[in-house]
Amino acid sequence: MATSNKSFVKFENVQKSYDGEVLVVKDLNLEISKGEFLTMLGPSGSGKTTCLMMLAGFETATHGIISLDGNPINNIPPHKRGIGMVFQNYALFPHMTVYENLSFPLEVRKLTKTVREEKIKRALDMVQMREFGNRRPAQLSGGQQQRIALARSLVFEPELVLMDEPLGALDKQLREHMQYEIKHLHERLGVTVVYVTHDQSEALTMSDRVAVFNDGVIQQLASPPNLYEKPENAFVAQFIGENNKIMAEVVDVKGSVVTAKTSKGNLLKSKKVNCDKIGSKTTLSIRPERIKVGTKGENTSEAKVLELIYIGDHIRCRMLVEGDENFIVKIPNSKSISNLKIGLKTKVSWSTSDCRALDRLVQ
Repeated sequence: MATSNKSFVKFENVQKSYDGEVLVVKDLNLEISKGEFLTMLGPSGSGKTTCLMMLAGFETATHGIISLDGNPINNIPPHKRGIGMVFQNYALFPHMTVYENLSFPLEVRKLTKTVREEKIKRALDMVQMREFGNRRPAQLSGGQQQRIALARSLVFEPELVLMDEPLGALDKQLREHMQYEIKHLHERLGVTVVYVTHDQSEALTMSDRVAVFNDGVIQQLASPPNLYEKPENAFVAQFIGENNKIMAEVVDVKGSVVTAKTSKGNLLKSKKVNCDKIGSKTTLSIRPERIKVGTKGENTSEAKVLELIYIGDHIRCRMLVEGDENFIVKIPNSKSISNLKIGLKTKVSWSTSDCRALDRLVQ
């Protein structure tokens, strides 16, 4: 977790345009604490990688100030920022051995051979690759190359490491393994990490906080549990995890509770989040694991089972609910699931506290 409340990385009113007209990053204000693991998450073209490249110095901000440890770095070249960098394609020098790849950033910094050797051994031990020092990148697997790229970013002991989709080229099992490796390495070293990905499960697994980007703007900045449990708008609710949405119109507001009418005429109660006017359109958001099948509750809708998919620890049930044929319910694997059959007409229910009234989702 973050070790200090003081801003270590700071973006102040930062904008970026490549053509002088369209802003790919719009008035970004973001503070990152020392020792924090912050992930920039979003779809392709949302501005997250551009932010990382501006922080690294490979792109120049069109407007605004980027600071590192209280010092503006807009005009400092990349190699003088003292920032470690890990790329998706590893960016290892193919003609150099592992040892030589790790030695390069130390030679640039004019460290003695004795100091270089000590730091290289320490970095290789961090990623459990000491015995591979004499191999070239082509003699390593994808996972091994990524470990070496990670070691190279840490070998000169930077206080800040940037990672741009570093696990994107790995297979699913290795990617998940490396997520935990990087997370544990961060916890051990206390280094500040800014990580870019479009994989929301990766972001939830690894981060202290996640900044969700869309259209050049941070839609929400929060811890993984808050992001999943308390999305502030319809985009975040849809982008983070699986989510059911019901389009409705607000007919009553009492305190923190909204009553909304669906296209089928059903009245559903929800927590008021991003919608507070009678007559306004809203998207009701409910997570699939919060829904009960076959029982009445605070909110109840008619349902029809359309598809059953066996996942292992749970059954993914696709249903027709409130006119939506892609309403998903996750049901824990138990004997009771034998009652579910395709074509079965039943009821689904959920509590008001598990339903969030958000802005109208743009289809």
